Amino acid sequence: MPKTDVDYMKRALRLARKGRGKTSPNPMVGAVIVKNGAVVGEGFHPGPGAPHAEVIALTQAGKRAKGATLYTNLEPCCHTEKRTPPCTDAILKSGLRRVVAAMTDPNPLVSGRGLEQLRKAGVEVTEGVLREAAERLNEVFLKYITTGKPFVILKVAMTLDGRIATAKGSSRWITGEAARLEVHHLRSEVDAVLVGIGTVLADDPMLTARRPGRRNPIRIVIDPDLKIPLKAKLVSSLSEAPTFLITTSSASVEKIRKLEKAGVQVALLPQAKREISFDDIFERLGKAGITSVLIEGGGRVNGMALRSGVVDKVIFYVAPKLLCGDDARSAVAGKAIPSLGEALLLEGVQVQESGGDLRIEGYLKKKERGGRS
Repeated sequence: MPKTDVDYMKRALRLARKGRGKTSPNPMVGAVIVKNGAVVGEGFHPGPGAPHAEVIALTQAGKRAKGATLYTNLEPCCHTEKRTPPCTDAILKSGLRRVVAAMTDPNPLVSGRGLEQLRKAGVEVTEGVLREAAERLNEVFLKYITTGKPFVILKVAMTLDGRIATAKGSSRWITGEAARLEVHHLRSEVDAVLVGIGTVLADDPMLTARRPGRRNPIRIVIDPDLKIPLKAKLVSSLSEAPTFLITTSSASVEKIRKLEKAGVQVALLPQAKREISFDDIFERLGKAGITSVLIEGGGRVNGMALRSGVVDKVIFYVAPKLLCGDDARSAVAGKAIPSLGEALLLEGVQVQESGGDLRIEGYLKKKERGGRS
C-alpha cells in the first residue's frame, strides 16, 4: 500500500525526537525527502549551531531532491538572525516540488513567512499534517519562544495516600528503580532542575542525570535565608553541573562570598520579597535563556508552584504503599484551594505503569490560553 503524507510525517517526527535533550533553545526538527515513493534523504537537527534537519536531508538527497517532496514537523526557517543560513534558500535552490509542514514556526521571525516565501516561489505547500503531535513534541519551544518563560514540569514521587516522605523526612525510596531511571532521563532533557532548601537539607541531592553521555541540568535552589551547607553536594559537584541559588538581600554577605568563590551562582531578591515569587523566578530564568525547568521540590515548593499558576505539566509517580498518617509529609502543602469549583484541572491525562508504580501525567488547564501556555 502506498505511503501517505501522514506516514512520512510520522517518520519526520521520529527523526526529530532523536534531538531530545540536545537542541535547546532550538526546537526538535526532523526532515524526510521523498521522490517517486522512495526516501532519498532524511535528517534531524542535532543541536544549536549545527545544520538544520532540512539541510541535512537535502545534502543526503543531492540531485535527487529536484521534483521531490520534503516532510518536516516545523516550518522551514527564513531568517538570518542565527548561526545557520535560511532553510528556505536551500529548499528553493534544490528544486523541491512540494513541502509538507506539520506546523508553522511560532518564532515571530518566521511565523508563516517561510511557507509563504516557498509558495510565492512556486513550491506547493501543505501544512497541518499531524499538527497536534508536532506541537506536543516541541511544547517547550512553543512556550519559550512565545512568552519568554520556561516550560515548567512538576514531578512528584508519592505513596498511594499522597505522601512524599515519612514523619522523619525519609523518602528513599518511595518509588522503584524503573521510575527513578525515568526521572534521571527526564533531567537530561530539561535545562534546569529546581528544588527548595528543605529538599537540600533533608536529602543532600545531586540532581544530575547520572548516566554517561547525558547532559546534566543546571541545579536551582530556592534558599531565602541561605541555609545551604558549604559541604552540600550541590556545592561540591560543580564540575558536573552548575548550581544557581536564589536568595534574598538579607542573606549573609560572607556566605555569599564563600559560595561564589566555590563557583555557585547567587541571585538576590529584595528582602520585601522573602516569600519568593515564582513569577519573578521564572521571568529571571527565561531571561537567562533557560527554556525548561523540572521542579522536584517538597510539599511546600510544590504547593506554591501549583497555586502560582507557573506549572505547565505534572508527572506524578504513585507507589503502591501507604504511610497512613497526617504526620507523614504531603506531596502538596500549604493553604488549600477553598472550593472544588476552583480546583486545578488536568487535561491530556495519560496513565501508564512504570515498574510496579503508576505514572500519571497531564497538563494544567489554563483559564486563559493562547495555544498551550
